[in-house]
Parts: sequence; C-alpha cells; structure tokens
Amino acid sequence: MKKTLSVLFASVVFAAGLTTGLSSCFKNPVTGRSSINVFPESDMRQMATQQYATVLSTSNVVQGTKDAEMIKRVGQRMQVAVAQYLQSIGKADLVSGYQWEFNLVNENQANAWCMPGGKVAFYTGILPFCQNEAGVAVVMSHEIAHAVARHGNERMSQAVSAELGSVVLSTVLSEKPQQAQQIFGTLYGIGAQGTLLAYSRAQESEADHMGLIFMALAGYNPNEAVSFWQRMAATGGQQPPELLSTHPSNQRRINDIKGEIPEAMKYYKPH
Repeated sequence: MKKTLSVLFASVVFAAGLTTGLSSCFKNPVTGRSSINVFPESDMRQMATQQYATVLSTSNVVQGTKDAEMIKRVGQRMQVAVAQYLQSIGKADLVSGYQWEFNLVNENQANAWCMPGGKVAFYTGILPFCQNEAGVAVVMSHEIAHAVARHGNERMSQAVSAELGSVVLSTVLSEKPQQAQQIFGTLYGIGAQGTLLAYSRAQESEADHMGLIFMALAGYNPNEAVSFWQRMAATGGQQPPELLSTHPSNQRRINDIKGEIPEAMKYYKPH
C-alpha cells in the first residue's frame, strides 16, 4: 500500500471509469473538490457498522461521565445542524442512512475519528487539547466532515486498487468481501489503538474548511479552531517538512483556518 500515490490514484480512476462510469465521481457540495468514490455508500456504512462494533467491544468505552455526555451532546448538535444544512442545499442524501453514534474511549492518545455512516469515537487523550465544549466541537466537526465528504470511500478506492491490483473494483465487495473488510479495517486502524491511516493533505484541508462551517451551524464559534490548533502546535516535537507530510503543517493549517473563518462566521448563530 505504499506505492506512489499518483500511480495508485491513476489506476483507480482508470478502473472506475471502466466499471462504474460517472457514478464513481463525487463532487463535494461545500468545497467543489472532485474525488473518485468507487464503492456504494451503503456498503461503506455496512463495513463501518461492523468495524465500529469491533472497536467498541475491544475498547474501554466511557459511559455516564460528564465528558462522555459532552461528546454525545456536541455530536448530536452537530448531527442536527449538518442534516439541516445539507437539506437546505438539496444534498440531504449525503447523510441519508446514517445511524449516528458518539462514544468516548478511555485511551491516552490525542485522536478522534468518524467512520462512514456517522460512527464517531473520541479518545480521552485529546480532551486536554480541547479544554472545553467548543474545543470538542472543533474536533467533532472536522471528523464529521471527513465522513460527509466521503473521504473514507476515496481512501478505500485507492487502497483496494493498490492491494488487489487489476481486480475489477465493482466486484470486490461481492467476490472478495473478507479482503475488502480487512482493507477497511486497516484504514480505520483496528489493532493499532485506533490510529487511522493518514488522510491526504487535500482531505485534511477540506475537512478543516467544512468543519468550520459545521461547527458554526451548530452554534459554536469557529474562532475556537485557531486556539485548538495553536494548542496542538505548542506540544512541540519534530514535524516533517510539509511537502513530506500527509497533513498540513501546523502554521499552514492555522493560517488557512484564519482565512476561512469569515465565511464560516456567516453561519454562526450562538445557542
């Protein structure tokens, strides 16, 4: 899975064009970015449901505490706001069939994620960086944006092409379901303490952009995103040069977010 990404992406585009045509192209209604999504979202949601159940069954899920309730509260506010927004722009189908879940996992790592279908996990190690409910909203909106933007499908399309080579992608789920599920599991890091295979820089930046709008719609001040990423940057440690990293550099990310906040503030209505 570590072949040159440009080669992988080209092979996905070629195979997708042969097997699924224009239906494999997804255009993000918020950012306008186009991507290749080969697999039906219903199948992505089904795999996510299975994988999420595995995560919860093998993790120390926190229940009934103030932090756990905060995660659910923020998530539910985000869920409603995102659904209303997508309906207003005629894209309610993007979250159709979602069965949202928001859980806090007792694990000392600064991580959170959202699988296709709205399956969210927060790790207790990220809460000190969040500091408050608005900080949780920064992370929650970013992770939900990954799901709404179908980044999981995009990564799965690339990964399956790399793993299974010339197999026709449209038949993978029916003819090689176990391998498909294993690849999905790799993407969502089961066995690696929940650590995700890294999103691309384009996907990360897109989730930042969308997340600002989503948190504003849910009644959280988008300016909190700057403070959150400044706290993350202040933890120190060696970052690889931006061109060698799949994530934007901290300063690049902060600068981009500052530039996008005026747009997000148009949607902000404090609760």
